Amino acid sequence: MEKVLALSGIDFSPEINMARYLQKIRTFPILSPEDEYDLAVKYQQTKDKKIAKILITSHLRLVVKVVAKYRGYGLSSAEMISEGNIGLLYAIEKFEPEKGFRFSTYALWWIKAAVQKYILNSWSLVKIGTTAAQKKLFFNLRKIKNKLNLNDDRDLSPDVLGKIAGSLDVSVQEVTDMNIRLKAHDGSLNSVVDASGDSNSEWMDFIADSKPNQEEILAYSETMKYRRGLFNKALVVLNKREKDILFKRRLMDKAFTLDDLSKAYGISKERVRQIELNSIKKIRKAIECGV
Repeated sequence: MEKVLALSGIDFSPEINMARYLQKIRTFPILSPEDEYDLAVKYQQTKDKKIAKILITSHLRLVVKVVAKYRGYGLSSAEMISEGNIGLLYAIEKFEPEKGFRFSTYALWWIKAAVQKYILNSWSLVKIGTTAAQKKLFFNLRKIKNKLNLNDDRDLSPDVLGKIAGSLDVSVQEVTDMNIRLKAHDGSLNSVVDASGDSNSEWMDFIADSKPNQEEILAYSETMKYRRGLFNKALVVLNKREKDILFKRRLMDKAFTLDDLSKAYGISKERVRQIELNSIKKIRKAIECGV
């Protein structure tokens, strides 16, 4: 998003007034098909940021138009616009004007994809829409229900479920499950368990802490300290070359390759591998025998 904002010269984030942002983007001119094509060709050839800025700013209104269709999901319009702008930036980088399509037509797909991905990732804590059919169901079920004047939270009848499943090429069970998900957003962990009672306990209070306690941390620390001591003592059974190969192959953040060490020692890669494995066996045997 920072790249988009830097190119467009717009100071925009979810904290900034939306009305001011919308007013700002209306000041940017809409390009004619000819100018749009010429600029796209020039940008493809030069990657000039000034040209990219013109293409971006002239299509920021398109992003807002796309986002307006997804307002029913209860997410921040500002955040969705931010994600849509990222899709717009990808579109500029991937656009091939010589294929004859308008940039707005091409960019529309990238903008929609970015906004829909954000919605799927943000709308629910539980991952939904893992297949193309499920994503289509997620983004079309509400629209179909509106057309059928089914705007309340009642369950759908078998006939309606069958029609929706057939039109979207999914199973009736998938429609049922998605309808339940759309009716019930994820609850807050800070919600009071029993609003009618005297207790102010929240759901968060009943979640078990999976982190180790102080005793477990201390025991783990002592165990690791003991193991490191055994390992360091066992290293005496290795010669200088064996130690070097073992450390560079197993104990460094970025391990050396067999090829690197074969060149360094003037031996075959297979021989390096054998030394590495034999070194590990020697250390294990030394530890088992009490060093």
